[in-house]
Amino acid sequence: MTIADLWDQRISAFLLSPSQFLATSTSEIFLAELLHELRNDKINDQLKTLLVSALLEHPTILCPSASVGEETALELLSIFSQTPQKSISLKCNVMLAITNVIICTSCLVTHTKMAEDWLDLLFQTIQDTNDYRCGQSQQPLRATACDCLREMETCSPGLLSQKLEALYLLKQQETTVLHQSYCMLYTLGLKNAIQILTNQKDVTDLEFKSILGGNEGFAWTTYQNFLPINMMVQVPQLPPGLDCKELKSIISLLLEESYLLTPISQSSLMRDLVEVVAMVPGLTPTLFKSQLLRLFGTAEVVLMHATLFMKDTFTDSLFTAEDENFLLKRLVGSAQHPLLRIPEKLFYMDCILHFPENRPISSSGEESLPVLVTPRLAASLLPTVFNDSATMLCRLNLLCLVHLEANEGEADKGITYLFDHVMALLKIVDSDGSREVVVTSFRALFIFLMHFNGMEELSEKLIDKLRDIYSRHCRLAPNLIGLADRIQECLDDPIWSVKLLRGLQKCIMEMPPLQLTIHNLSWHLKVLKRVAKEGQITQRNTIYLLLNVLINSNLCERGKWQIGNAVLAVCRNLLEHPSIDQVFIELADLLQYISVNYNDTDIKDHARFYYTLLTNLSWEKLTGILAKGPDGGRAKERSHSAIMAESEGIASNLTVCKTERHVLQLIKIRDKVSQSTSESSESLEATGEARNWLEVYQEQFQTPGFGSEVTLRYNLTHAEETDPLFDRVFSICLHFGLKDSNYAKVSDIHVPCVFRDRKPPEVNVKLKPFQPYPTTLCVSAMFTTQDGRSWHSQLPDVSISFPEIFLPLPIATNTSSACREQVFDRIWESAATGNPDKSAISLFCFKTGDESLADLIKTHFQVYLIADQQRERFWKVLFFLPPMCHVLLRITQAEDAVQVSIATDNWELLPFVNSYLRNITDQCSTTVKDG
Repeated sequence: MTIADLWDQRISAFLLSPSQFLATSTSEIFLAELLHELRNDKINDQLKTLLVSALLEHPTILCPSASVGEETALELLSIFSQTPQKSISLKCNVMLAITNVIICTSCLVTHTKMAEDWLDLLFQTIQDTNDYRCGQSQQPLRATACDCLREMETCSPGLLSQKLEALYLLKQQETTVLHQSYCMLYTLGLKNAIQILTNQKDVTDLEFKSILGGNEGFAWTTYQNFLPINMMVQVPQLPPGLDCKELKSIISLLLEESYLLTPISQSSLMRDLVEVVAMVPGLTPTLFKSQLLRLFGTAEVVLMHATLFMKDTFTDSLFTAEDENFLLKRLVGSAQHPLLRIPEKLFYMDCILHFPENRPISSSGEESLPVLVTPRLAASLLPTVFNDSATMLCRLNLLCLVHLEANEGEADKGITYLFDHVMALLKIVDSDGSREVVVTSFRALFIFLMHFNGMEELSEKLIDKLRDIYSRHCRLAPNLIGLADRIQECLDDPIWSVKLLRGLQKCIMEMPPLQLTIHNLSWHLKVLKRVAKEGQITQRNTIYLLLNVLINSNLCERGKWQIGNAVLAVCRNLLEHPSIDQVFIELADLLQYISVNYNDTDIKDHARFYYTLLTNLSWEKLTGILAKGPDGGRAKERSHSAIMAESEGIASNLTVCKTERHVLQLIKIRDKVSQSTSESSESLEATGEARNWLEVYQEQFQTPGFGSEVTLRYNLTHAEETDPLFDRVFSICLHFGLKDSNYAKVSDIHVPCVFRDRKPPEVNVKLKPFQPYPTTLCVSAMFTTQDGRSWHSQLPDVSISFPEIFLPLPIATNTSSACREQVFDRIWESAATGNPDKSAISLFCFKTGDESLADLIKTHFQVYLIADQQRERFWKVLFFLPPMCHVLLRITQAEDAVQVSIATDNWELLPFVNSYLRNITDQCSTTVKDG
């Protein structure tokens, strides 16, 4: 695998899930690697651009603070300066990355030196108008600089407010395609500068003109509560009477040049200029009059959107009644244009629904048609079965609104057409039944009912049609239930939903026994479960049906849990029905029959439980027990206690309580036990002489359970300050959660008891690494106290450090030292000459005395020593890290320092090894060098 392929995989993994990627590293390490590779002259620009994308997508993850952001921006600026001019694409991406980092890490807001220097560089870049200095090849760099300045002005409004004259001159001088970029930059700066000026009191002509003629430094003032104008209740305005001739001339010139811009840029320019005119009373909206003819005829969605924004802002100050009528007809025509795509047609229909009228009747913001949209104007938008789903539903909603407020004669004709359209859709459902057709038809039915549910004759016909369809297609049960629920939620009077559910209940009752197959019955039970929630519907027939089905079929003998559970779900809702007294005996018979005859223990137990509730509690207590909270859970956790007694003591026994603070904690025992070694393992020396040592080592390692686990020892003790209630806890179950995906799931551990006055029990936590990196375990416990109550408590997190994963070489203990040293040498040779994408060699140096070095080796490396040549001042140390990684150390004491040569078959472990060596050597020396 090449370096490019490796980085491609790493960047892809980082962009896909930064948190998961950084679980194996840190943001500081990854950022340092990125910056190091960006300085590497041996890799191509395409790979460097890929590396920069990480900073473009997630700058705050890689630069979590302003100081890190500033340092990173300085590094990128150095890389930008050293990148050759021919690498124009890379320079543009680095320029964007620097801007991104400065903005996202608050360097711009806090006015750092780096942000100031970068702004100066960007402004110098755009001053090379018409490519006089650097040539046309650098044109993309100027375009990117303009975009960067626009982004910084957007994030820090007013930043360019003192450079408007310079920006205007640059715009005037630019005659290349970048004229557009300069226009956009200038217009944004102008709009923000004027909006900031509206917050001042008593603005004079001099102050107003100084904004337009500013040619000073950047304005670093931070303006609080700076909101876009379209988010304000009222547009802020400058005081009237200001001399606006110069500003009017500027706006007129920008509008005259606007047709040269791309549609998206034109739209942005128009919106900015509309806001400028709205804030300056001395300017009239008639400045845009010359643009209306061109905008009315545009086929670009973005320009039409800008036109409607202009109309919403200026209403009859700019648009006459004839303009309004023409614009509406234009929208209606565009909404059905055959050459437009479906999303564009939907946009135009949405514009009709929210059309900004000159004299709106309603200002509530709800969907309400303009007065000018009559049935005759909208006739061409009548929905048909040949429309796609989205277009048909949007047209149906529009036409429902049209005919809802039309004259009586036109309304009747239009409503009849829409009703026939909905009925046609239901016929298609009856014959076709594909998922898309069903969903679209039920949405259309919902839209129709939302507007015309008060027309009883049509409502009854729809219910009869739905009953008829359900009798042949019971799989539509979820759709019918969903329709009833949504109608009930959205309408004040739920009568239509009740009628539909009553009709479905009757339909099920009248079905012949042959249609009540197990497959169909599951759908019918869903409907009956929903019907049982309606207090206005009698439930006696439902109970008779369930009892007859169970008695006259083999359902009880088959004991299918899904069917039994569905029947009990109906019974559960019946228990909450307000007319339960009228069906008390029938429901009791049904539950008793299930509890005796159904061939499933779980169903029997639940039926017996419901029977107990029914025969022992009043309806009020029954509904209180069975009531659900808003999140779907029980409203009362201890409600089952009402079956036994209304005693708080008994209720508490049925509840798992949660402790307010830590009760227990895991304390590390310094030494650890490894499952990777085995006394019965075959000696490597005994079998490895005749064969290659690596084959034997690998065979030993591949033995199931060999070398794959690390077992850490802890004492389970009480926390320092706990309630005396918890001095003795029993039946403890420890549950472990992982914060990353580097380890296999840790099994629960069960401990009989923990007493404060006794020796704490020992707990062995078995870890099976996928990647041998440090991690943290989230620990919780369930236990019981002496009073019989159950508790849930969170324990302090358990941190697993890097050296805790170290194990000795996983070979038999009776293997000779010579053979162990041979294994060490072969692994070292393999790491030195192996795949550079995996293996690595490094060096660490520190100063210490002879005695201190001996103590250090004895304290930290004794278990892992392969060779101890103290006379020659030379040691070999090998750490095995499951599942199969090795870290090898060759420690040599020279005259001036101790050299630790490091070899590993997993180069990603080097940062952790380096940190570990720093920690242990800092205790006895001063680190002078690491590599």
